[in-house]
Amino acid sequence: MAILPSFLSRRPLVSVIRLNGVIASGQRGLSDAGTADMIERAFVRGKPKAVALAINSPGGSPAQSSLIAARIRRLAEEKKLPVTAFVEDAAASGGYWLACAADDILVDANSIVGSIGVISAGFGLQEAIGRIGIERRVHTAGRSKSFLDPFRPEKEEDVIRLRALQDQIHENFIAHVKARRGDRLDTKADLFTGDVWIGQQAVARGLADGVGHLVATMKDRHGDKVRFAVHGPRRGLLRRFGLSIAADAAAELEERALWARYGL
Repeated sequence: MAILPSFLSRRPLVSVIRLNGVIASGQRGLSDAGTADMIERAFVRGKPKAVALAINSPGGSPAQSSLIAARIRRLAEEKKLPVTAFVEDAAASGGYWLACAADDILVDANSIVGSIGVISAGFGLQEAIGRIGIERRVHTAGRSKSFLDPFRPEKEEDVIRLRALQDQIHENFIAHVKARRGDRLDTKADLFTGDVWIGQQAVARGLADGVGHLVATMKDRHGDKVRFAVHGPRRGLLRRFGLSIAADAAAELEERALWARYGL
């Protein structure tokens, strides 16, 4: 184990956790399994004085967002370390769920913040397969197993069921935001419609605490001699050598679609 020179070891350290991209299980997205090691390292390696989350995410999986945020909160409480989130282009939907894991949230003047809602999108392909002479055959045990089958006409009962699921996830999201932001939220504003706000607008509504950037803010708080240790997810061996082209191409299309919702 390397031993730092005494003049370096006396300088305060801030661990920076980069949370960049779509939140999803799998090798490409931000997931609890994929970020666990780097988050754990960030809270212990070098005895940091604080942890900064550098967030740039349009959202994604609610479950993975919740798991990652819960890990950050557990470690912050165990290690008694302050956590600040710094929003880059966006902390939207699941990205904002992650930001709320911090004790305070700072944004750029142009950051997109919010999107506290739940979305599900798909395609209806039943007419397309009919035109080319394909017959869809589905056999199930359990009447809900073919729920929202894209190759069959949409059923009203399926839509009602989907909305009930979305409502429950939305309620969980709202509860998380209220628990973390507390009385900082503007109670007169309707913050939970899925709308987004830019920079100072988000601050005015209590979704963020101010406009500020990572290095400058941490120097203000910990002095000009503060050190930074950046922690990012480790890429698998196949991705390092560019051998997951097909999977990466599909994931890239999905990621672009998520970013496009915010004009990015």
